[in-house]
Amino acid sequence: MTQEADLDDLVRKRLRGLRLAKGWSLDELAARCYLSPSTLSRIETGHRRIALDQLAPLARALGTSLDHLVDTTTDDDVVIRPHRDESRGRTTWLLNRDSGPNGFTVAKMRFTKPAPRDDGGGSLRVHPGKDWFTVLSGTVELILGERTILVATGEAAEFSTMVPHAFGAHEGPAELLCILDHDGQRTHLHPSS
Repeated sequence: MTQEADLDDLVRKRLRGLRLAKGWSLDELAARCYLSPSTLSRIETGHRRIALDQLAPLARALGTSLDHLVDTTTDDDVVIRPHRDESRGRTTWLLNRDSGPNGFTVAKMRFTKPAPRDDGGGSLRVHPGKDWFTVLSGTVELILGERTILVATGEAAEFSTMVPHAFGAHEGPAELLCILDHDGQRTHLHPSS
């Protein structure tokens, strides 16, 4: 098979899969994208080539983008592997391969060391935006300026990142799920230098 035929087949499968996931018949999708049901059927079964002027209304009707319909990145490696930073007592799993909407990154983090204290050498970080996390297990120690806040399993925290801050484990390992913007990702997810 040629690369073009492979892409064509992939797009057909995605179109059909998205339609079925929404529970729509060919008639229902046809009404939403202004194509005939028979045209849609021929597109899905490979009896008609997919034209660019058909893809845009199909993507719009199915609630996706042209980029997602024709994306050829492979999912060969579906396992998310941990990144360990022993010096900070932290293991991180990046749960989205690309930044999500508005550049957000979702990560799971496991801490085995307490949050660093302000030593005057930049151990507390400041960056534009907000950080958000929820604690999956253990207790997270959040240093926020002069305050130390304990966030227990099942609790969440959101704070301005313009306040000097750091987080880590309190009396044993702790795991959290966090959402970081671009600046938060750059500040918190890169290994210490």
